[in-house]
Amino acid sequence: MKVVLLAGGFGTRISEESYLRPKPMVEIGGKPILWHIMKYYSSYGYNEFIICCGYKQHVIKEWFADYYLHTSDITFDFTQNGKMEVHKSYTDPWTVTLVDTGLNTMTGGRVKRIQKYVGEEPFLLTYGDGVSTVNLDALVQFHMAHGKIATMTAVNVGQQFGVLDIDEQGTIHRFREKQDTDGHVINGGYMVLNPEIFDYLEDDNTVFEKAPLERLAAEGELKAYVHNGFWKCMDTTRDKHQLEEMLQTGSAPWKVWED
Repeated sequence: MKVVLLAGGFGTRISEESYLRPKPMVEIGGKPILWHIMKYYSSYGYNEFIICCGYKQHVIKEWFADYYLHTSDITFDFTQNGKMEVHKSYTDPWTVTLVDTGLNTMTGGRVKRIQKYVGEEPFLLTYGDGVSTVNLDALVQFHMAHGKIATMTAVNVGQQFGVLDIDEQGTIHRFREKQDTDGHVINGGYMVLNPEIFDYLEDDNTVFEKAPLERLAAEGELKAYVHNGFWKCMDTTRDKHQLEEMLQTGSAPWKVWED
C-alpha cells in the first residue's frame, strides 16, 4: 500500500521557517518533519511514498537527492564522463515519487494530480506536518473491515485553556487546568482511502477537507478511526520547539526506530 504525503502548502503560520523552505522540510532533530513521518510509516513496512509538492518544491527534490548521496558509498569516475558507481547504500528501503502538484493547488487537487501514481489500490494519505503514534496496522485493518471509501484518524486536541465552572450568577465554583478530555475530536490525518475517492475530487480548486469529505460523510462513506495516543501537528514555531525538546530528551513517542 502506497503512502501519499501532502507537502505543498505555504505554511504561513510558521513563516519564520517556511519562508525558506516548505513546512514539511522544517527540521526537528536535524531532519525534516516529513522524514520523521516517513520513518514512522516505514517502521510498519510501508516504504512506497508519493509526495505532493508545491511551494518551493525544488527544496524537497534536492533534499532527497542529497539524502541518497549522503547515505551511500560512491565512486565518481571522471575519466568516464563522471560515471557514478554506488557500492553500498545505508539509506532507507524507500521508493519516493516526488510530484509537482502546483503552487496554488488545494489539498484535494493535489491528491487528484497523483492519481496515476496510485493506481487502482487503496492508499494511505496524511499531511506532511504531523507526527503520531497511531497503530497503522490497526488503522488499515479497520478500514478494510468496514468496506467504506474513506477512513480518517480522529484525535483529541485537548483544551487550550483552563476550565471554569460558573453558575448563572457568574460565580466561579471551580477552576482546574486543562485536560485532554476537554477538547474536541478533529481530523488528525493518517487516512486510508479507496481509489473511488478520486471521483470526489474535481480539479485544482478542490479542498479535500470540504466538499469531498462532507459528501462522503453525507453518503455514509466516511469512517473515523479513533486514536487516543500521541498526536502533534507542527503548526507554529512553539510546536517545533516542543517537538525538538522531545527528541533531545529522548521522549519523542513517534520515534520508534533505531538511529
